[in-house]
Amino acid sequence: MMLEKNVFIGRNVLIDPGYNWLISIGDNSVLSYGTIVLAHDGSLRNYTGYTKVGKVTIGSNTFIGAGSIIMPGVTIGDNVIIGAGSVVTKNIPDNSVAAGNPAVVIGSVPELIKKHKSNMNLFPVYETMPKQNALDKELQNGFAYIRTYSEKDIISIENVNEK
Repeated sequence: MMLEKNVFIGRNVLIDPGYNWLISIGDNSVLSYGTIVLAHDGSLRNYTGYTKVGKVTIGSNTFIGAGSIIMPGVTIGDNVIIGAGSVVTKNIPDNSVAAGNPAVVIGSVPELIKKHKSNMNLFPVYETMPKQNALDKELQNGFAYIRTYSEKDIISIENVNEK
């Protein structure tokens, strides 16, 4: 298996143990809780005697949402967000947001960033984790945003695209 720098692998992530050498994951990528990455499909082996295998490439600056399944032979581009619970059966291009079963492109990362930056004018924004009772009250009206990275650690989609 090829892991680049700063890859985060959450709890209960399964990276195909028999074929992990067919899997590569780029810099600054996240595999959230319960993600499954498969590089083989043995569904027909009892009938054909063969198992289908395929390389899986997950690009840099990519976020795979909790409980997603990445199937064999799939390339997920750079700067991609895969929604929680998605089943990725086909390639996903750079700078895309994809979700569903099967996963389909539903937008772009720049569009999603713009939407959330706009929402940050409507919902509470915290620089540190607030006390639980304060957050409980705020969440009655919808969402809140809590800083999880320092400003210097944030990846700019514009800078990434210039490379």
